[in-house]
Amino acid sequence: MLNSNLQGAAGGDAFSPSTESNLSAMDKTATTASALTTRVASVTVAYNKAHVLPRQIVALQRQSRPLDEIIVVDNGSTDATVAMLNAEYPQVTVLRMPENLGYGAAWSAGLSHAASRGHDWVWTFDDDSLPNADALAALLDGIASADGLNGPLGMVAALPVHATTGRCYPPQMWKNGWVKPSAELIQQPIWYADLAYASGCMVRREVVEKVGLPRSDFFMDFFDFEYCLRIRSHGYKIAVVTAAKFAHEVGNAREVRLPGFSGLWGDHAPWREYYMTRNLVYAGWWLYPNLGTKTFVLRHLIRHAGGVVLFGSRKLACLVKIGQGFRDGLRAKLGIRFRPT
Repeated sequence: MLNSNLQGAAGGDAFSPSTESNLSAMDKTATTASALTTRVASVTVAYNKAHVLPRQIVALQRQSRPLDEIIVVDNGSTDATVAMLNAEYPQVTVLRMPENLGYGAAWSAGLSHAASRGHDWVWTFDDDSLPNADALAALLDGIASADGLNGPLGMVAALPVHATTGRCYPPQMWKNGWVKPSAELIQQPIWYADLAYASGCMVRREVVEKVGLPRSDFFMDFFDFEYCLRIRSHGYKIAVVTAAKFAHEVGNAREVRLPGFSGLWGDHAPWREYYMTRNLVYAGWWLYPNLGTKTFVLRHLIRHAGGVVLFGSRKLACLVKIGQGFRDGLRAKLGIRFRPT
């Protein structure tokens, strides 16, 4: 069991520019040289996205700081994804899963392969995320500035931005549940979080070797947050580099408004609602079983169910899957229960 009292030791701390200024000229030269020699691979988990994946491959190829390897983990696609990659992007490394084993399993396969190839950092993506051309360079600059000053970095994260509305989905803190960072904090050039999304984050090879790989039994959702909390429990920091941005979608997101409230609603399929609920409940009752976490989980699910009723396109089916996920989470019944439809 992981430490049930794990708190956001990062605490929303911001990197202090004054600390950087204390580095000697020799130190700065050394960190710049290190950034230039750092080996970085990207890993994309793809499932039936032959029609959108080329946009991401092109965005990765156009990084101002070139990647050392581009890896795509095909998660059992039944469309032309693999054929398209082989025909149009022969320089891309393609790993094929025997079937759709979930994002966690595919992410693990990609991280393991990249680490075994000697890459220092592994930059991971959903199949529809689009990094800005300078995103990798900004992340490496952030590593050169912050690594070791406030503890070892285990992960660095870019800022995901909704392409249509420009809204940001920032990494979050963990204090018996996730907590959004303040507006002031996310304006800092570099700040620290406890939770980052798998898409857009870079994982250090040392973390893969010492902490292990993400869980595959979650199938989908919260596997990245669980991995982040495991990384944090081993003493590693998660740095967020504000200058590094990428376009990212969360479900079929749209802007919704109520009196006194506006935000994005991600309209998820019923099967996604199951895994989102089950894995969160499992975390609250089995990984971090304290009253504060359980209270957070219950309040979050009540609010989310209310959102499904107000904004969801498949209200009844989603509510049924939320109920099933809650039951299975309490019972610690993990693994593959439903597949994408």
